[in-house]
Amino acid sequence: MAKITALILAKNEERNMEDCIRSVSFTDEVLVIDDFSTDHTKQIAENMGARVIQHAMAGDWGGQQTFAIQNATHEWVLFIDADERISEPLAKEIREAVEKGEEKAYWILRQNKFHHNHATHGVLRPDFVDRLFPAKGSYVTGYVHPTIVTPYPNAKLKNVMYHYTYDNWDQYLNKLNNYTRLAAEKYKDQHKSCHFVKDIMLRPLWAFIKVYILNGGFLDGKIGWILSVNHYFYTMNKYVKLYYLYKDNGHL
Repeated sequence: MAKITALILAKNEERNMEDCIRSVSFTDEVLVIDDFSTDHTKQIAENMGARVIQHAMAGDWGGQQTFAIQNATHEWVLFIDADERISEPLAKEIREAVEKGEEKAYWILRQNKFHHNHATHGVLRPDFVDRLFPAKGSYVTGYVHPTIVTPYPNAKLKNVMYHYTYDNWDQYLNKLNNYTRLAAEKYKDQHKSCHFVKDIMLRPLWAFIKVYILNGGFLDGKIGWILSVNHYFYTMNKYVKLYYLYKDNGHL
């Protein structure tokens, strides 16, 4: 019978680690790749029965995921972030899919959740993510929003995984700042052009219209407005940072 290694990349995730590992208890191994956490992430994971390898991410999320795949014990891997949870129906469906013996890359429907607010449209609308596939021949590319590369045909699972997005606004804004920096650096490495009017003035406006109106962010009320405006600033800031990387290496 095929076996599954659940892969969790973590850094200072002590608040999430126990619940995350518990949600993948149906797998045959839990492997945590710990980016040298300074809290109790490593101890909690080991106490929950996980195997922990400490390995520096160094800003390369795709490289860290590839490292995780390479260190998995079993033939199938299931990626889950520390702030995500596998639902019981999905756990059963994953087991059934693997036991069929068909080598496929399975995409999982992710529902985004807050602990105290509700938003299901716009920026936080449900999305499919590639998370379950055979380890052999698979790897990940990209620093920000990396791409999983596998030689297997794609398929979708029906049941959902829950993603608890942010605990507070500081965490949210720190992530926005970090992701815009990494995106700008990635674009520069790819020699992506950046024009002030098109990319800094107009592109953010289109990003807002898309998530707030076309993707229904307005249906989420106040939080929908806030997230859509922040998406405007996320888009603007990554191009502002790219613009000034070209202009004077990021210095003002």
